[in-house]
Amino acid sequence: MPHALTELKLDVVTRPPAGTVHEVGADVCVVGAGIAGSTAAIESARLGRSVVLVDSLPLIGGQMVHSLIGLFCGVFGNAPDYIQLTHGVFDDIFRELGPSGDLHFSHGHTTTVFYNEVALGRWLERTVRDLGIQVVTGAVLREVAIADGWVESIELATRYGNVRVRAAGYVDASGDAALTWEAGLPCWVPERPIYGSQQVIVENLDENHKPEMGEIDAVFAARGEEFGLLRRGGLAFFFPGRGTAVLNVTHIDAPLDPVDAARAMFEGRDQADRAIALLRAEFPKAFGEVRVRAYGFPGRRQTRWVKGIHQLSVDEVRDGTRFDDAVARTAWPIELHDRADGYVWEMFDAGHVHYVPLRSMTPAGAHNLVAAGRCVDGDAAALSSVRVMGPCSAMGAAAAHALDLAADGKGRPGDGTGSVHEIDIGRLRERLAANLGDDGRSR
Repeated sequence: MPHALTELKLDVVTRPPAGTVHEVGADVCVVGAGIAGSTAAIESARLGRSVVLVDSLPLIGGQMVHSLIGLFCGVFGNAPDYIQLTHGVFDDIFRELGPSGDLHFSHGHTTTVFYNEVALGRWLERTVRDLGIQVVTGAVLREVAIADGWVESIELATRYGNVRVRAAGYVDASGDAALTWEAGLPCWVPERPIYGSQQVIVENLDENHKPEMGEIDAVFAARGEEFGLLRRGGLAFFFPGRGTAVLNVTHIDAPLDPVDAARAMFEGRDQADRAIALLRAEFPKAFGEVRVRAYGFPGRRQTRWVKGIHQLSVDEVRDGTRFDDAVARTAWPIELHDRADGYVWEMFDAGHVHYVPLRSMTPAGAHNLVAAGRCVDGDAAALSSVRVMGPCSAMGAAAAHALDLAADGKGRPGDGTGSVHEIDIGRLRERLAANLGDDGRSR
Protein backbone atom coordinates (compact mmCIF):
# COMPACT_ATOMS: atom_id res chain seq x y z
CA MET A 1 0.00 0.00 0.00
CA PRO A 2 1.42 3.42 -0.89
CA HIS A 3 1.78 5.91 1.95
CA ALA A 4 -0.95 8.50 2.15
CA LEU A 5 0.19 11.96 1.13
CA THR A 6 0.31 14.54 3.87
CA GLU A 7 -2.18 17.27 3.11
CA LEU A 8 -0.25 20.36 2.04
CA LYS A 9 -2.23 23.58 1.99
CA LEU A 10 -1.30 26.48 -0.26
CA ASP A 11 -1.51 30.19 0.47
CA VAL A 12 -2.14 32.83 -2.17
CA VAL A 13 0.39 35.69 -2.04
CA THR A 14 0.90 38.84 -4.07
CA ARG A 15 3.70 41.35 -4.01
CA PRO A 16 3.00 44.31 -1.70
CA PRO A 17 2.55 47.56 -3.67
CA ALA A 18 5.67 49.11 -2.15
CA GLY A 19 7.75 45.94 -2.47
CA THR A 20 9.75 44.40 0.32
CA VAL A 21 13.04 45.78 1.57
CA HIS A 22 15.06 43.54 3.85
CA GLU A 23 17.01 45.62 6.36
CA VAL A 24 20.46 44.38 7.41
CA GLY A 25 22.79 46.18 9.77
CA ALA A 26 26.43 45.69 10.77
CA ASP A 27 29.58 47.49 11.79
CA VAL A 28 31.27 46.72 8.46
CA CYS A 29 29.83 46.02 5.01
CA VAL A 30 32.15 44.44 2.46
CA VAL A 31 31.14 44.50 -1.20
CA GLY A 32 32.90 41.74 -3.10
CA ALA A 33 33.77 38.28 -1.76
CA GLY A 34 37.01 37.52 -3.59
CA ILE A 35 40.35 37.30 -1.82
CA ALA A 36 40.40 41.01 -0.86
CA GLY A 37 36.80 41.17 0.34
CA SER A 38 36.86 37.80 2.07
CA THR A 39 40.02 38.78 3.94
CA ALA A 40 38.47 42.11 4.93
CA ALA A 41 35.36 40.34 6.22
CA ILE A 42 37.29 37.65 8.12
CA GLU A 43 39.70 40.14 9.66
CA SER A 44 36.87 42.49 10.69
CA ALA A 45 34.98 39.63 12.33
CA ARG A 46 38.10 38.55 14.22
CA LEU A 47 38.41 42.13 15.46
CA GLY A 48 34.99 41.71 17.04
CA ARG A 49 33.05 43.67 14.43
CA SER A 50 29.73 42.53 12.99
CA VAL A 51 30.08 42.05 9.24
CA VAL A 52 27.91 41.80 6.13
CA LEU A 53 29.64 40.27 3.08
CA VAL A 54 27.99 40.95 -0.28
CA ASP A 55 28.70 39.46 -3.70
CA SER A 56 27.01 39.50 -7.10
CA LEU A 57 27.68 35.79 -7.66
CA PRO A 58 25.44 33.18 -6.02
CA LEU A 59 28.52 31.96 -4.10
CA ILE A 60 31.39 33.56 -2.25
CA GLY A 61 35.01 33.28 -3.35
CA GLY A 62 34.97 35.60 -6.36
CA GLN A 63 37.62 35.13 -9.02
CA MET A 64 39.83 33.31 -6.53
CA VAL A 65 37.46 30.33 -6.60
CA HIS A 66 35.09 30.71 -9.53
CA SER A 67 37.35 31.97 -12.33
CA LEU A 68 39.42 28.80 -11.81
CA ILE A 69 42.65 30.75 -11.50
CA GLY A 70 44.10 27.95 -9.43
CA LEU A 71 47.26 29.84 -8.50
CA PHE A 72 48.21 32.13 -5.61
CA CYS A 73 50.56 34.79 -6.95
CA GLY A 74 52.42 37.56 -5.16
CA VAL A 75 52.40 35.94 -1.72
CA PHE A 76 56.15 35.23 -1.71
CA GLY A 77 59.29 37.11 -2.62
CA ASN A 78 61.78 36.16 -5.30
CA ALA A 79 64.52 33.54 -5.30
CA PRO A 80 66.67 32.53 -3.58
CA ASP A 81 65.04 33.34 -0.23
CA TYR A 82 61.35 33.09 -1.23
CA ILE A 83 60.24 34.97 1.89
CA GLN A 84 56.52 35.01 2.63
CA LEU A 85 55.32 38.58 2.16
CA THR A 86 51.65 38.18 3.10
CA HIS A 87 50.43 36.40 6.22
CA GLY A 88 47.06 36.32 7.99
CA VAL A 89 44.49 34.50 5.88
CA PHE A 90 47.22 32.85 3.82
CA ASP A 91 48.71 31.31 6.96
CA ASP A 92 45.29 29.82 7.67
CA ILE A 93 44.86 28.51 4.12
CA PHE A 94 48.33 26.94 4.04
CA ARG A 95 47.79 25.31 7.43
CA GLU A 96 44.34 23.93 6.61
CA LEU A 97 44.73 22.88 2.96
CA GLY A 98 48.35 21.75 2.97
CA PRO A 99 47.94 18.44 4.86
CA SER A 100 45.10 17.32 2.58
CA GLY A 101 47.23 17.66 -0.56
CA ASP A 102 45.17 20.54 -1.91
CA LEU A 103 48.19 22.85 -2.28
CA HIS A 104 51.37 22.58 -4.34
CA PHE A 105 54.24 25.05 -3.88
CA SER A 106 56.16 25.70 -7.09
CA HIS A 107 59.57 27.41 -6.84
CA GLY A 108 60.95 29.33 -9.79
CA HIS A 109 61.80 33.01 -9.99
CA THR A 110 59.27 33.30 -7.16
CA THR A 111 57.05 30.84 -5.29
CA THR A 112 53.57 30.33 -6.65
CA VAL A 113 51.02 28.07 -4.98
CA PHE A 114 48.67 25.81 -6.93
CA TYR A 115 45.43 25.10 -5.11
CA ASN A 116 42.30 22.98 -5.38
CA GLU A 117 39.61 25.61 -5.91
CA VAL A 118 36.83 23.33 -4.59
CA ALA A 119 38.64 22.74 -1.30
CA LEU A 120 39.48 26.43 -1.03
CA GLY A 121 35.86 27.43 -1.62
CA ARG A 122 34.61 25.10 1.10
CA TRP A 123 37.26 26.35 3.54
CA LEU A 124 36.14 29.91 2.89
CA GLU A 125 32.46 29.08 3.36
CA ARG A 126 33.09 27.30 6.65
CA THR A 127 35.30 30.11 7.94
CA VAL A 128 32.77 32.81 7.09
CA ARG A 129 29.95 30.81 8.65
CA ASP A 130 31.86 30.01 11.83
CA LEU A 131 32.72 33.69 12.33
CA GLY A 132 29.05 34.65 12.15
CA ILE A 133 29.46 36.83 9.06
CA GLN A 134 26.14 37.65 7.40
CA VAL A 135 26.29 36.87 3.68
CA VAL A 136 24.16 38.26 0.85
CA THR A 137 24.87 36.57 -2.50
CA GLY A 138 23.41 37.08 -5.96
CA ALA A 139 23.16 40.77 -5.11
CA VAL A 140 23.35 43.65 -7.58
CA LEU A 141 24.25 47.06 -6.20
CA ARG A 142 21.44 49.49 -7.06
CA GLU A 143 22.06 52.59 -5.00
CA VAL A 144 24.47 54.11 -2.50
CA ALA A 145 23.28 56.72 -0.03
CA ILE A 146 26.11 59.13 0.81
CA ALA A 147 25.86 62.44 2.68
CA ASP A 148 28.68 64.84 3.57
CA GLY A 149 31.25 62.21 2.63
CA TRP A 150 29.74 59.43 4.76
CA VAL A 151 28.31 56.33 3.11
CA GLU A 152 25.10 55.72 5.05
CA SER A 153 23.62 52.69 3.32
CA ILE A 154 23.61 50.64 0.15
CA GLU A 155 20.63 49.07 -1.59
CA LEU A 156 20.88 45.73 -3.36
CA ALA A 157 18.59 43.83 -5.71
CA THR A 158 18.32 40.08 -5.17
CA ARG A 159 15.90 37.41 -6.36
CA TYR A 160 14.46 37.44 -2.83
CA GLY A 161 13.71 41.15 -2.85
CA ASN A 162 15.63 44.34 -2.29
CA VAL A 163 18.09 44.56 0.59
CA ARG A 164 19.25 47.69 2.38
CA VAL A 165 22.49 47.41 4.33
CA ARG A 166 23.46 50.03 6.90
CA ALA A 167 26.96 49.97 8.32
CA ALA A 168 29.44 52.24 10.02
CA GLY A 169 32.18 51.41 7.51
CA TYR A 170 32.36 50.02 3.98
CA VAL A 171 34.97 48.12 1.95
CA ASP A 172 34.84 48.30 -1.84
CA ALA A 173 36.37 44.99 -2.89
CA SER A 174 34.13 44.67 -5.93
CA GLY A 175 37.03 44.62 -8.39
CA ASP A 176 35.30 47.19 -10.60
CA ALA A 177 34.96 49.93 -7.96
CA ALA A 178 31.20 49.37 -8.09
CA LEU A 179 30.54 50.82 -4.63
CA THR A 180 32.72 53.87 -5.21
CA TRP A 181 31.17 54.42 -8.65
CA GLU A 182 27.58 54.17 -7.41
CA ALA A 183 28.45 56.60 -4.61
CA GLY A 184 29.22 59.18 -7.29
CA LEU A 185 32.92 59.37 -6.47
CA PRO A 186 35.63 59.73 -9.16
CA CYS A 187 37.05 56.58 -10.72
CA TRP A 188 39.65 55.74 -13.37
CA VAL A 189 39.15 53.75 -16.58
CA PRO A 190 41.93 52.86 -19.05
CA GLU A 191 41.94 54.55 -22.45
CA ARG A 192 42.16 51.16 -24.19
CA PRO A 193 41.07 47.69 -23.08
CA ILE A 194 43.05 45.74 -20.53
CA TYR A 195 42.24 42.15 -21.34
CA GLY A 196 40.91 39.51 -19.03
CA SER A 197 41.18 35.78 -19.50
CA GLN A 198 38.90 32.76 -19.83
CA GLN A 199 40.43 30.09 -17.64
CA VAL A 200 39.61 26.44 -18.26
CA ILE A 201 40.49 23.21 -16.46
CA VAL A 202 41.32 20.23 -18.66
CA GLU A 203 41.57 16.62 -17.53
CA ASN A 204 42.95 13.35 -18.98
CA LEU A 205 46.33 15.03 -19.36
CA ASP A 206 49.48 12.90 -19.55
CA GLU A 207 51.87 14.67 -17.19
CA ASN A 208 54.79 12.54 -18.34
CA HIS A 209 54.85 14.43 -21.62
CA LYS A 210 53.93 17.93 -20.53
CA PRO A 211 55.66 20.72 -22.48
CA GLU A 212 58.80 22.34 -21.15
CA MET A 213 58.82 25.94 -19.93
CA GLY A 214 58.36 28.30 -22.88
CA GLU A 215 57.19 25.67 -25.39
CA ILE A 216 53.52 26.65 -25.14
CA ASP A 217 54.44 30.32 -25.60
CA ALA A 218 56.44 29.47 -28.73
CA VAL A 219 53.68 27.38 -30.28
CA PHE A 220 51.03 30.01 -29.65
CA ALA A 221 53.27 32.68 -31.16
CA ALA A 222 53.88 30.56 -34.26
CA ARG A 223 50.39 29.15 -34.88
CA GLY A 224 48.00 31.31 -32.86
CA GLU A 225 46.75 33.25 -35.87
CA GLU A 226 46.07 30.00 -37.75
CA PHE A 227 43.79 28.87 -34.90
CA GLY A 228 42.04 32.23 -34.58
CA LEU A 229 43.54 33.14 -31.21
CA LEU A 230 43.88 36.68 -29.90
CA ARG A 231 46.59 35.98 -27.37
CA ARG A 232 49.85 34.58 -28.77
CA GLY A 233 51.17 33.00 -25.62
CA GLY A 234 50.14 31.62 -22.30
CA LEU A 235 50.66 29.13 -19.53
CA ALA A 236 49.39 25.77 -18.36
CA PHE A 237 49.45 25.22 -14.60
CA PHE A 238 49.87 21.50 -13.92
CA PHE A 239 48.76 20.20 -10.51
CA PRO A 240 51.09 17.21 -9.95
CA GLY A 241 49.56 13.77 -9.79
CA ARG A 242 46.07 14.71 -10.90
CA GLY A 243 46.26 14.66 -14.68
CA THR A 244 44.75 18.11 -14.84
CA ALA A 245 45.89 21.58 -15.80
CA VAL A 246 44.51 25.10 -15.61
CA LEU A 247 44.98 26.86 -18.94
CA ASN A 248 45.64 30.60 -18.95
CA VAL A 249 46.01 31.09 -22.70
CA THR A 250 43.29 33.54 -23.74
CA HIS A 251 42.62 37.24 -23.95
CA ILE A 252 39.04 38.44 -23.74
CA ASP A 253 37.41 41.83 -23.47
CA ALA A 254 36.29 42.84 -19.98
CA PRO A 255 33.58 45.42 -20.72
CA LEU A 256 31.45 47.12 -18.08
CA ASP A 257 28.41 47.00 -20.40
CA PRO A 258 26.07 44.14 -19.38
CA VAL A 259 25.27 42.90 -22.89
CA ASP A 260 28.89 43.13 -24.02
CA ALA A 261 29.99 41.28 -20.90
CA ALA A 262 27.88 38.25 -21.87
CA ARG A 263 29.20 38.41 -25.43
CA ALA A 264 32.77 38.48 -24.13
CA MET A 265 32.11 35.39 -22.00
CA PHE A 266 30.89 33.37 -25.00
CA GLU A 267 33.79 34.55 -27.15
CA GLY A 268 36.21 33.72 -24.35
CA ARG A 269 35.02 30.13 -24.26
CA ASP A 270 35.43 29.91 -28.04
CA GLN A 271 39.00 31.16 -27.61
CA ALA A 272 39.64 28.51 -24.96
CA ASP A 273 38.31 25.76 -27.25
CA ARG A 274 40.59 26.90 -30.08
CA ALA A 275 43.55 27.00 -27.72
CA ILE A 276 42.86 23.42 -26.64
CA ALA A 277 42.68 22.35 -30.30
CA LEU A 278 46.13 23.88 -30.86
CA LEU A 279 47.55 22.13 -27.80
CA ARG A 280 46.15 18.80 -29.00
CA ALA A 281 47.73 19.33 -32.41
CA GLU A 282 51.16 20.37 -31.15
CA PHE A 283 51.49 18.24 -28.02
CA PRO A 284 49.48 15.09 -28.77
CA LYS A 285 51.21 12.95 -26.14
CA ALA A 286 50.32 15.39 -23.37
CA PHE A 287 47.05 16.92 -24.61
CA GLY A 288 45.78 14.44 -27.20
CA GLU A 289 43.10 13.00 -24.94
CA VAL A 290 42.26 16.03 -22.83
CA ARG A 291 38.72 17.21 -22.33
CA VAL A 292 37.29 20.22 -20.59
CA ARG A 293 36.36 19.64 -16.98
CA ALA A 294 35.11 23.19 -16.35
CA TYR A 295 35.13 26.72 -17.73
CA GLY A 296 35.63 29.36 -15.08
CA PHE A 297 33.77 32.63 -14.83
CA PRO A 298 35.54 35.18 -17.05
CA GLY A 299 38.57 36.61 -15.29
CA ARG A 300 38.85 40.40 -15.21
CA ARG A 301 42.19 42.04 -14.53
CA GLN A 302 41.77 45.83 -14.62
CA THR A 303 38.53 47.54 -15.64
CA ARG A 304 37.62 50.50 -13.43
CA TRP A 305 39.26 51.59 -10.20
CA VAL A 306 39.00 54.27 -7.54
CA LYS A 307 40.64 57.66 -7.63
CA GLY A 308 42.36 57.72 -4.26
CA ILE A 309 44.33 60.27 -2.29
CA HIS A 310 47.48 58.92 -3.95
CA GLN A 311 47.98 57.11 -7.25
CA LEU A 312 50.64 54.44 -7.01
CA SER A 313 53.06 54.97 -9.90
CA VAL A 314 55.12 52.55 -11.93
CA ASP A 315 58.26 54.40 -10.81
CA GLU A 316 57.32 53.81 -7.15
CA VAL A 317 56.85 50.12 -7.95
CA ARG A 318 60.20 49.88 -9.71
CA ASP A 319 61.97 51.81 -6.96
CA GLY A 320 60.32 49.82 -4.15
CA THR A 321 59.20 53.03 -2.45
CA ARG A 322 58.41 52.36 1.21
CA PHE A 323 55.57 54.73 2.13
CA ASP A 324 54.89 55.98 5.65
CA ASP A 325 51.38 54.52 5.32
CA ALA A 326 52.39 51.28 3.56
CA VAL A 327 49.90 48.46 4.25
CA ALA A 328 50.78 45.73 1.71
CA ARG A 329 53.80 44.53 -0.24
CA THR A 330 54.65 42.16 -3.06
CA ALA A 331 57.43 41.32 -5.50
CA TRP A 332 55.12 40.36 -8.38
CA PRO A 333 56.21 41.60 -11.83
CA ILE A 334 54.55 44.33 -13.83
CA GLU A 335 52.02 42.30 -15.83
CA LEU A 336 50.01 44.63 -18.04
CA HIS A 337 47.64 42.91 -20.49
CA ASP A 338 46.90 45.95 -22.67
CA ARG A 339 47.57 44.33 -26.05
CA ALA A 340 45.33 41.72 -27.64
CA ASP A 341 48.21 39.46 -28.68
CA GLY A 342 50.49 39.78 -25.66
CA TYR A 343 51.36 41.65 -22.50
CA VAL A 344 54.14 43.48 -20.68
CA TRP A 345 56.08 41.24 -18.27
CA GLU A 346 58.75 43.11 -16.29
CA MET A 347 60.36 41.02 -13.56
CA PHE A 348 62.27 42.25 -10.51
CA ASP A 349 65.50 41.11 -8.90
CA ALA A 350 65.98 38.90 -5.86
CA GLY A 351 65.69 41.52 -3.14
CA HIS A 352 62.93 43.61 -4.66
CA VAL A 353 59.71 44.42 -2.78
CA HIS A 354 57.20 47.15 -3.57
CA TYR A 355 54.38 48.54 -1.45
CA VAL A 356 50.79 49.78 -1.51
CA PRO A 357 49.99 52.86 0.62
CA LEU A 358 46.69 53.29 2.44
CA ARG A 359 46.27 56.57 0.54
CA SER A 360 45.80 54.56 -2.67
CA MET A 361 42.89 52.74 -1.02
CA THR A 362 40.98 55.77 0.28
CA PRO A 363 38.86 57.94 -2.04
CA ALA A 364 39.10 61.60 -1.10
CA GLY A 365 35.35 62.10 -0.98
CA ALA A 366 34.47 59.45 1.60
CA HIS A 367 35.30 59.16 5.31
CA ASN A 368 34.15 55.58 5.92
CA LEU A 369 34.99 53.84 2.64
CA VAL A 370 38.19 51.91 1.89
CA ALA A 371 38.94 50.11 -1.39
CA ALA A 372 40.83 46.82 -1.44
CA GLY A 373 42.07 44.56 -4.21
CA ARG A 374 42.27 45.28 -7.90
CA CYS A 375 40.25 48.50 -7.75
CA VAL A 376 42.74 50.54 -5.68
CA ASP A 377 44.44 53.56 -7.22
CA GLY A 378 47.49 53.11 -9.40
CA ASP A 379 48.53 53.91 -12.91
CA ALA A 380 47.83 51.03 -15.27
CA ALA A 381 51.30 49.47 -15.03
CA ALA A 382 51.61 49.89 -11.26
CA LEU A 383 48.19 48.39 -10.66
CA SER A 384 49.11 45.40 -12.81
CA SER A 385 51.83 44.52 -10.27
CA VAL A 386 49.66 44.70 -7.12
CA ARG A 387 46.32 43.25 -8.27
CA VAL A 388 47.32 39.61 -7.65
CA MET A 389 46.10 37.63 -4.66
CA GLY A 390 48.95 38.15 -2.19
CA PRO A 391 48.80 41.95 -1.96
CA CYS A 392 45.01 41.94 -2.51
CA SER A 393 44.60 39.89 0.67
CA ALA A 394 46.96 42.23 2.52
CA MET A 395 44.89 45.19 1.34
CA GLY A 396 41.73 43.49 2.60
CA ALA A 397 43.31 43.09 6.03
CA ALA A 398 44.44 46.72 5.97
CA ALA A 399 40.92 47.89 5.10
CA ALA A 400 39.51 45.97 8.07
CA HIS A 401 42.02 47.47 10.50
CA ALA A 402 41.67 50.99 9.10
CA LEU A 403 37.90 50.90 9.64
CA ASP A 404 38.37 49.36 13.09
CA LEU A 405 40.73 52.15 14.12
CA ALA A 406 38.39 54.75 12.64
CA ALA A 407 35.52 53.32 14.66
CA ASP A 408 37.51 54.03 17.83
CA GLY A 409 37.89 57.67 16.84
CA LYS A 410 35.59 60.63 16.93
CA GLY A 411 33.43 61.28 13.92
CA ARG A 412 29.88 62.32 13.26
CA PRO A 413 27.92 63.13 16.43
CA GLY A 414 26.41 60.06 17.98
CA ASP A 415 27.85 57.38 15.72
CA GLY A 416 31.27 56.88 17.29
CA THR A 417 32.95 56.64 13.89
CA GLY A 418 35.98 58.61 12.78
CA SER A 419 37.34 59.21 9.31
CA VAL A 420 39.73 56.70 7.75
CA HIS A 421 41.77 59.72 6.66
CA GLU A 422 42.55 60.61 10.27
CA ILE A 423 43.51 57.30 11.88
CA ASP A 424 46.78 56.72 13.72
CA ILE A 425 49.04 55.32 10.99
CA GLY A 426 51.58 54.15 13.57
CA ARG A 427 48.96 51.93 15.22
CA LEU A 428 47.88 50.64 11.82
CA ARG A 429 51.46 49.69 10.91
CA GLU A 430 51.85 47.88 14.24
CA ARG A 431 48.78 45.78 13.48
CA LEU A 432 49.98 45.00 9.96
CA ALA A 433 53.59 44.30 10.93
CA ALA A 434 53.58 40.72 9.61
CA ASN A 435 52.54 41.90 6.15
CA LEU A 436 55.19 44.62 6.11
CA GLY A 437 58.14 42.59 7.38
CA ASP A 438 58.26 44.53 10.63
CA ASP A 439 57.68 41.59 12.97
CA GLY A 440 60.91 39.72 12.27
CA ARG A 441 59.19 36.86 10.43
CA SER A 442 59.89 37.91 6.88
CA ARG A 443 62.33 40.73 6.46
